Amino acid sequence: MSRKLDIPAIRAEFPILSREVNGHPLVYLDNAASAQKPNAVIDALAGQMRTAYANVHRGLHTLANETTEAFEAARETVRAFLNAPSTDNIIFTKGSTEGINLVASALAARIQPGDEIVLSIMEHHSNIVPWHFLRERHGAVLRWVGLKEDGSLDMEAMADAIGPKTKMVAITHMSNVLGTVTDVAPITQLAHTAGAEILIDGSQAAVHLPVDVQAIGCDWYVITGHKIYGPTGIGALYGTAAALDRARPYQGGGEMIEIVERERVTYNTAPHKFEAGTPPILEAIGFGAALRWLGQFDKAEIAAHEHALYERAASILRQVNGIRIHGEAAGKGAVLAFSLEGAHPHDLAQILDRYGVAIRAGHHCAQPLMQHLGVPATARASFALYNTEVEVDALGEALAKARKMLV
Repeated sequence: MSRKLDIPAIRAEFPILSREVNGHPLVYLDNAASAQKPNAVIDALAGQMRTAYANVHRGLHTLANETTEAFEAARETVRAFLNAPSTDNIIFTKGSTEGINLVASALAARIQPGDEIVLSIMEHHSNIVPWHFLRERHGAVLRWVGLKEDGSLDMEAMADAIGPKTKMVAITHMSNVLGTVTDVAPITQLAHTAGAEILIDGSQAAVHLPVDVQAIGCDWYVITGHKIYGPTGIGALYGTAAALDRARPYQGGGEMIEIVERERVTYNTAPHKFEAGTPPILEAIGFGAALRWLGQFDKAEIAAHEHALYERAASILRQVNGIRIHGEAAGKGAVLAFSLEGAHPHDLAQILDRYGVAIRAGHHCAQPLMQHLGVPATARASFALYNTEVEVDALGEALAKARKMLV
């Protein structure tokens, strides 16, 4: 049975939300960049260090065994969160960026000049630059798929882009700028029909949407802990057994080997094959704690709450002269990117900070999308389950004051 979505009670579990910034209550609306951490995560990290910390897997003493058990329990939590068939499908990484780089590195061994990688124009740089490596170093061709006017993905263009030369389709599940949610299952079918693999960037989607990698059918799915109320420096890569089996190791070192001799080396099986060296042990345990904490709540209820906040904020912004909202696709997530005519987003963000309102400003690691939108940068407010209507109204009030100063 899910826990009730009692927002005041939830907020009380996040110590940072009680602080003031510049003499005003903190209004934290930068959740798409990084979410705040509940006591459950803070206590998991501190508790592990206080009571049972050691290196994992190879020790035979009590602390090593207890730490290994907690570390592998976190892997099981990630497995359940994504509905992967086995913990062998879950690779711990530093985050989505490393997960995508791992997959790109594995694909590099099979790329020939002229092979194609299909991307959408709304990808984060972490799902662009690793594929540029393959373009620069191996002769791969990047094929870009555009958007419709409302910011939704052009599915007809996607179908046209995927063909016999496609080796990888790399697509976001939810845009970090527009909030657009991509219908990834049919894209997966298109990729597989063409004999290509598909990687889905779930960095934004995983905190807002239920994710079932088996139902999607994807080869790869990446998530990052710090956006899901967990620590930084930790994330996970899901790969099918077949995809992991054909992928070469990403890094060499301890744990990922089976036998090392002077003239040969043999490798461990997944997931250890891709986890060289001492892993981010405490961060993984904290990540597991974050997912268990989030798992107490009904995701549909969370989505409804966050969407209501988005709609309230969008309604307020639509009444402000000179405001342009970027991306209004049906079913989008609670991410609100906007521009104020005559004002640079950086100036806007700095003025809002005077009133305790934290938003993001810049190109959001999505420069191709900014070029598509015809702007150098945008301001972005993004919502989490602990945000409130009072905070949305505080955003509106601070924006009105900023507009008077800037325009």
